[in-house]
Amino acid sequence: MRPVYFEDEALKLIDQTLLPTREVIRSYTDYRDVCDAIVTMVVRGAPAIGVTAGYAVALAAREFAGRPDFAERMQQACDDLRGTRPTAVNLFWAVDRQEACLKAALTAGQDAYVALRAEADAICAEDIAMCRAMGRAGAALLHLGDTVLTHCNAGALATADYGTALGVIRAACEAGKQISVYADETRPLLQGARLTAYELHKDGIPVTLITDNMAGWMMRQGKIDAVIVGADRITRNGDVANKIGTYSVSVLARENGIPFYVAAPTSTIDFEMMTGDDIVIEEREPNEVGHFAGVQTAPEGIRFENSAFDVTPHQNVSAIITEKGVLYPPYIQHIPKLKNEG
Repeated sequence: MRPVYFEDEALKLIDQTLLPTREVIRSYTDYRDVCDAIVTMVVRGAPAIGVTAGYAVALAAREFAGRPDFAERMQQACDDLRGTRPTAVNLFWAVDRQEACLKAALTAGQDAYVALRAEADAICAEDIAMCRAMGRAGAALLHLGDTVLTHCNAGALATADYGTALGVIRAACEAGKQISVYADETRPLLQGARLTAYELHKDGIPVTLITDNMAGWMMRQGKIDAVIVGADRITRNGDVANKIGTYSVSVLARENGIPFYVAAPTSTIDFEMMTGDDIVIEEREPNEVGHFAGVQTAPEGIRFENSAFDVTPHQNVSAIITEKGVLYPPYIQHIPKLKNEG
């Protein structure tokens, strides 16, 4: 399942706002429309957003090629992309990488669009390879017959293919470990219900959907052996930003003695940010809380809070699964070494 790919000179995205009832592929040739797709969550998930942004920079180069203000236009395009969503670091990582590629191409007298398109293809291919490697590394943490809880969607739909948290589950299933999954519904946009359950069911992996506030009771009854989630940003000390509600799940897991694993590529690590206290948390429209599928679910005139993410402290994280292997505490010692490994 590939939610983002380039074909027929256009960027293709699965419209994730319509899943699971409709599978629609949208086509993009204007980077501005791609910005809108990121904001409105046609595409979502930190790695998938990064891949998408890489292609969007290439689209901008194709549009502005030959213009006397090419450099200024490209800077504006990169700034526009950075301004779409503030929390997921992969977005900034991909745009920074494309800016470096653009500078190198112009210095060498190469065609900017050709160079940026090739770099975007490389970002996409690397994401798929990283997810496969994460899956292999993380599968070793699961045992035959384990039942895993996951929150939000960190599957193929959140990446270029295969997934981070769900990639670990897929790899364990491919190894014959007979894993089953509890999926939190993940309010307010129900990514667990609409996307995670959709992916797992489509793959034939046993999945049971629960409401977010059932997780602790499932743990208390001994129905959950491990928790695996994805991440939108990981800091040097191992603090993890992920979909709102992840922090609560980590507290419940710790209370019940259940391992809490985070699966994310090294592109999700912010090596320059020391702790989660510095992470900018995206605030989304209140209508996402007060309405669902166009139906009003709360009284008019009341106040709403709609933080899209929260931060799980490193003390609650049993291990971080990356494409370079599994990291254990103390993360402040091990995470910086990944940057030195290139």
